Amino acid sequence: MKMTEKIEKIKVGVFICHCGSNIGGVIDINELATQLRKEENISTINAYTFMCSEQGQQLIRNQIKQNGINRIVIAACSPKLHEATFQKVLKDEGLNPFYLDIANIREQCSWVHSDEPEKASEKAAKLIKAAAVKAMQLEPVQTYEQKMIPEACIIGGGIAGIQAALDLSQQGFKVHLIERAPSIGGNMARAEKTFPTNDCAMCILSPKLNEVRQSLNILLYTYSEVRDISGYVGNFKIKIEKKPRFVNQDMCNGCGSCMNVCPVIVPDEWQLGMGVRKAIYIPFPQATPLRATINKDDCIECELCKNNCNRLAIDLDQKSEFIEINVGVIIVASGWEEWDPSPMKQYHYRDYENVITQFQLARLLDHSGPTQGELLTYEGKQVKKIVMIQCVGSRDENFYSYCSNVCCMAAIKHATLIKMEQNPNIDIYVCGMDIRTPKKLYEEYWVRSKHLGVKFIRGKPAEILRDPISRQLYCIVEDIESAKVLKIAADLFILSVATKPVSGIEEIAKMAGIDVDEFNFFRELHPKLAPIDTKTQGVFICGSAQGPKDIPDSIAQGSAAASRASILLSKPYLIISRLTPKFNFENCVFCLNCVNTCPFNALSSNNKLRRIFVNPALCMTCGICSQNCPTGACELLNYKDKQIISQIKELGS
Repeated sequence: MKMTEKIEKIKVGVFICHCGSNIGGVIDINELATQLRKEENISTINAYTFMCSEQGQQLIRNQIKQNGINRIVIAACSPKLHEATFQKVLKDEGLNPFYLDIANIREQCSWVHSDEPEKASEKAAKLIKAAAVKAMQLEPVQTYEQKMIPEACIIGGGIAGIQAALDLSQQGFKVHLIERAPSIGGNMARAEKTFPTNDCAMCILSPKLNEVRQSLNILLYTYSEVRDISGYVGNFKIKIEKKPRFVNQDMCNGCGSCMNVCPVIVPDEWQLGMGVRKAIYIPFPQATPLRATINKDDCIECELCKNNCNRLAIDLDQKSEFIEINVGVIIVASGWEEWDPSPMKQYHYRDYENVITQFQLARLLDHSGPTQGELLTYEGKQVKKIVMIQCVGSRDENFYSYCSNVCCMAAIKHATLIKMEQNPNIDIYVCGMDIRTPKKLYEEYWVRSKHLGVKFIRGKPAEILRDPISRQLYCIVEDIESAKVLKIAADLFILSVATKPVSGIEEIAKMAGIDVDEFNFFRELHPKLAPIDTKTQGVFICGSAQGPKDIPDSIAQGSAAASRASILLSKPYLIISRLTPKFNFENCVFCLNCVNTCPFNALSSNNKLRRIFVNPALCMTCGICSQNCPTGACELLNYKDKQIISQIKELGS
């Protein structure tokens, strides 16, 4: 791509943004502009209320056209917010978009020094002068064309991943959907109903499962895991391990005759330990694909399943199969799992059989669950009284400080369903410091549950106790609103536990070249402006992989990720502009520190030529290569030593 530049002399234009009162309310913009006009290397000074607005952008265009300004300094907010906006202005006016520097006088100045306006103004002046000095030395950045493979890989087959796959497939793109469980469906498949409408969860999910199964554009890899990711946007290489089911998927029709004769009975992880399954099993009736799987850890190799299969589908010698695919983009939708509350010893989870989690309660209420939807205690008795305890592990600095988003509504949903469908006379107490109902119809759903007789207590039990003689479970809780201390005996105690990222998320992050936050959720590029993007171009995140989500938000983010991905997939070529390292090979000793320390594998070496080569599609401008160069032969474009030193001198003057 050619830039039409007619540069006779470097002329720096400074544009100061008031950012409403964010900057202008602390810094005296007029005085700042007057001071900067004395600088010899600044040709023009302009200020505007919001430089990012159309009027602000037009001001820049006018200065370029009328005064021949060819280097731009924007004194405003962080470049993470509007750098691309201003780069487009330069590009539209025929300048190289990298003839731009941003002096951050909001986050780094007015916000942190709001109580010292004079010092803030002094610091702002130095930041702008330093940016102007750097602008004088900015070099043009080349653009590159990168071919796009019009295929996507989606890691995770929950509702977010399913929605993303369907959206992309309906646009005509080929999708590789990878799920490590024997079936797609995720946590939504375990839910009996959804809040706040009490719709049947499977009635919503099942049509989407069928769409995935029938789509000619979706290749489904279940019971599979990603083992390696390499490459870059437009050309990712992904290695997939299809773990052995010991059942030939092409021959199995899901009839279940193998399960009928299997003598092995083990706890069922699909039922969250509330029921049992055979060593050969189909996780749930609507499983996609509807194919049996043998868990070899449980199998005693009696071969009764093999002898009873009329379709000869059992293959006890099956091995892992490794498949390599090439795709243009990746969407990570790895989902969430319930935290095991055993570390909170006061609630005796796993010690007392009738202390269970909300998700386990969901399985008890499901007609395809271990009790066919009948609410019973562990001993098989009818339930007369229930206590639910909120925020177990979440909003807790000792475990997870964040709100898990769905716990309050899950408790309200289950309490409502029990009152409406099980027995209206069951006493239900929901104990928590508060209830959060922030979305459409949620508040009304909560009010409805109270009308049904669900009792909400503002307080949390310190411990679940058990009478040593009667074995009756009970708790003592102080109701803050009534100022009463209550002793409540119950047949079931339900813990609303924290939701957390699935295990193995760190490995995915490392392979995909993306970050996780302090709680191991994937870190988005920007929480407001780019909540689906990541630091690696072409890798997107959605659903509970990014943070706790309910079903509507997960579906919305799945569609959002598909939309972001389709922007790239729809182009035969990507135009890539990057600040990449430049090498002075006269000073290079070929130590390969730069190659070995690059976290993105963007550098490669040629021993024969003694040269280092940069892949601009992989380079993320982190600068680690230049930091580790012992001779200064490797310098990042527009972050060269002379540029940085000149800025330091200006800041220290």
